[in-house]
Amino acid sequence: MKITRLAKIMGLLIILFFTNCNKKGDSPAPELSVSPSEINLPSGGGAADLTINGNAQWSISNAASWLQLNKTSGNSGSSTIRLTASANHTGASRSTVLTINANNGQARRVTVSQTAELYPSYNTSPKAADSAGMSTAVQLAAKFKLGWNIGNTLEATGGETSWGNPLITEAYVKAVKQLGFTAIRVPCAWDLHVDNKATAHIDQNWMNRVKEVVGYCVNNDIYVMLNIHWDGGWLENNITKAKQDSVNAKQKAFWEQIATAMRDFDEHLMFASANEPNADNAEKMAVLASYHQTFVDAVRSTGGKNSHRVLIVQGPNTNASLTSDLMNTLPKDPTAKRLMVEVHNYLPSQFCFLGQDVSWGKMAYYWGKGYHSTVEPDRNATYGEEDEHISDYNKVKTKFVDKGIPVIMGEYGAYRRDGSANIPKDLALHNASVDYWITFTTKEALARGIKPFWWDTGGALDRRNNTVKDQRTIDALIAGGQ
Repeated sequence: MKITRLAKIMGLLIILFFTNCNKKGDSPAPELSVSPSEINLPSGGGAADLTINGNAQWSISNAASWLQLNKTSGNSGSSTIRLTASANHTGASRSTVLTINANNGQARRVTVSQTAELYPSYNTSPKAADSAGMSTAVQLAAKFKLGWNIGNTLEATGGETSWGNPLITEAYVKAVKQLGFTAIRVPCAWDLHVDNKATAHIDQNWMNRVKEVVGYCVNNDIYVMLNIHWDGGWLENNITKAKQDSVNAKQKAFWEQIATAMRDFDEHLMFASANEPNADNAEKMAVLASYHQTFVDAVRSTGGKNSHRVLIVQGPNTNASLTSDLMNTLPKDPTAKRLMVEVHNYLPSQFCFLGQDVSWGKMAYYWGKGYHSTVEPDRNATYGEEDEHISDYNKVKTKFVDKGIPVIMGEYGAYRRDGSANIPKDLALHNASVDYWITFTTKEALARGIKPFWWDTGGALDRRNNTVKDQRTIDALIAGGQ
């Protein structure tokens, strides 16, 4: 009995000994993580970092000759690997999968992609950055107040005069300034003036003409905003994943050329990425953001004063409410505090510019408190009155202006119906209503730090003799600016 009991005790001790030994010799749970799992490199070449964390030795398998890694193996702990690719001139997007294998049996995969550079680089003569005399966006916005659009001219599809306006002259620019406007927006087409579609090369005669018009403004101490306007819709009608690569390629090619040609203008010149981009949801906003990033990168890459020039990016649909809701980040800019945001205002469109009754609504002739008609009540505005304007302005003020990001109201306007078949029955009230809309929207925008640019196509100021055609509109604008 005693021997048996002793044997049992010894057996238990042996079991406990080996159990304890096994616990001490247990291998740790295998660990391996990589971040990010997807990397997108720019078409023009660039670099990105990959972080690996694990508790064993690891190695990376890379079958792509176009992708370079600064190291392909490592030990336990945290490691950062730099991935580098040169410009992709193959004409097609390319991608590869990196496989990370660890000695502990774990494996991870990382997809690396690079879009194709469809056009040659036009950044062939970059200059050293020049910040002399170049203000921040907030400082620059404080230097101008009322803005003016030279509409239906340099953006016209058949050339500068094809939509009925004469050539822009310096005398006209001086006349705009004389009226009290301190900034001019120049809507401009570029794709319509390409002389080699295969390379997206802009006709130099056109480039020189645009530069001449910009010079009219800068030389007369007028701040000027130069954009890529509708231009056949190649950008603003193609805000989709399917078109993203090709649109970004053209955006880069154009802005490298424009920025290089205009590089020596001082801070009076601002560049604007687009016009009215057709984006109305988060997915399209993400694509639009890539177009704006390409714009910023292209301009900054040319150096000189462009390295510190104020740049303007457009909100989705240039709609104030959508912009407030969807535009949650701005492009990454190597130069701080040099970005502005652009919205437009034609609210309500049935009052502002609708020229005939349509299926979705009737023309409105009367707008605002105290300006509704009892003679023609079916032509009173039914939405988009004072409260909605105030709400939209407050949204962009809170989202951007209050955070040191100026907002440009790059287009706005309401126009009279006194020379067509659609003449309001109460014409005096209609004209008073238009005056009120102009003064109200201008004043309330400026009160919130939003800089308004009136859209004119020759209706308020005659471009042939530089005389005022619509004194009431000019008076209402000036009143709004006081």
